[in-house]
Amino acid sequence: MRPVFLAALLAGSAFAQSGPKFGIADVHAREPESIPSMRSGFAHGIYELRNATMVDLIRTAWNVDADKVFGGPAWIDQDRFDVVATAPLGTAPETLRTMLRNLLEERFGVAVHADSRDFPVYALTAGKKPQIKEGDGSDETGCKLQPGMKLYSKPGETVGFVCSNITMAAFADAIPRMRGASGYLFNYQVVDRTGLTGKWSLSVKWSVRGPGELITIFDAFDKQLGLKLEMSNASKPVVVVDKVTQKPTANLPGVTEKLPVPQREFEVAEIKPAPPNDPVHGASVRIDRGGLVNIHMTLKELIQETWGDWNGGLVVGMPKFAESNRFVVVAKAPPTDLTSDGAVFNGIDIDAMRAMLRALLIDRFRLASHIEDRPVPGYALTGTKPKLRVADSSDRPGCKEGPGPDGKDPRLTNPMASRLVTCRNMTITEFVAQLGNLVYRFPPVVDETGIDGRYDITINFTPLSAQNAVMQPKGADGVASEPDGTITILEALEKQLGLKLESRKVTTKVLVVDHVDEAPAEN
Repeated sequence: MRPVFLAALLAGSAFAQSGPKFGIADVHAREPESIPSMRSGFAHGIYELRNATMVDLIRTAWNVDADKVFGGPAWIDQDRFDVVATAPLGTAPETLRTMLRNLLEERFGVAVHADSRDFPVYALTAGKKPQIKEGDGSDETGCKLQPGMKLYSKPGETVGFVCSNITMAAFADAIPRMRGASGYLFNYQVVDRTGLTGKWSLSVKWSVRGPGELITIFDAFDKQLGLKLEMSNASKPVVVVDKVTQKPTANLPGVTEKLPVPQREFEVAEIKPAPPNDPVHGASVRIDRGGLVNIHMTLKELIQETWGDWNGGLVVGMPKFAESNRFVVVAKAPPTDLTSDGAVFNGIDIDAMRAMLRALLIDRFRLASHIEDRPVPGYALTGTKPKLRVADSSDRPGCKEGPGPDGKDPRLTNPMASRLVTCRNMTITEFVAQLGNLVYRFPPVVDETGIDGRYDITINFTPLSAQNAVMQPKGADGVASEPDGTITILEALEKQLGLKLESRKVTTKVLVVDHVDEAPAEN
């Protein structure tokens, strides 16, 4: 346990009891939506946490990663809430966290304590003769691309960095964010165990992982720097949930009416047909700082985007012209002052932006739609010869990226299968519900395994888009893998878990387009 963290955690909890509080706060449960992530913002004195699980709220309030929140009942990963509260303009992020801790203690009875757990990491160590130079203080501190290197290098191409006047701890922290590093390190943190003090300058280059790789990041560090990257474990501070209630205490009378209505329309917007030589190919959403939104999409894609990037196979009633008519939307959205690691880009809440886009389509294209249950092409999960590990009932149900209890990570030897997901203490029905989160735009699936009980499930596969083998499997059995190490989700389910997906009609919610004009009204 790091004393600084423990002191900060305990001080934060004590401070919240007598420290600053939100002016007024609206706290309520909400139904799950198609975007399974929290969105937050702070603008004009209004602090918003939308679509947040209790784990999201706790990690935000105590400033830790989600995988550092332990304990608590199953619902804290599943139930979602909206928190909207007032705070003085310019309130600092740490003060907002204190206010949120106070709110969670008062409204949900949250009680936590600090602890530590071991986590797998890459350790940066020094060889016998490190090939790095002491920094002379003349250059700017940090790491940057070597001259002539491309930021967006392709697999097999070389990428290089120059780091100047940097401590080994700062260098270790920067490594996972360098171009091409994630192909080797995945989501593991790098910790400094070199024992080298002071500041250093160095130059290193490696190949972006993929077919034709030339220099691995491990060889680069060893041969060029005299340093090593090796798997290890490190103790990390965590927050343990001791108590929390599922239903918050009621809002004070009239709170909702006192809060400003969130902005749900663009301040200004222009829609025009995309030029024949549009330099932007495919569907594109770009959000710049200051709230400028630039979208290039077909009308069908625009409609899907307004409903949370809805799976195209779950949209019905779309006229033919909607698939070919392509438009450019340039709009100004009111920005927020505070972003989080949820679905927020350059200060814009994606959920709010999509609501603004929907309002724009309703206004300019006279879009009318509704959602209803209908049978659509999907899958049924069946059990052939299940290979499942019975769960520890004390574990909180949920899924996260990374290896299972055995610590084995097949991604280290097969980078093509770069998704490794472990789900703990879950029923097969609950696991089936997670497939839509694991694979982008995965078709709906129903559980027909007939398997009862709760299990720990680890699955390793290759990320697949809506255009590849997940939607159109190769081969009669739909599980053929590529010789380059690609593992489809279908193959992973059958070979690793003894489960099989079979094509079926599945009843699920679909977006029905009742009407949409072929061209927008004039700007």
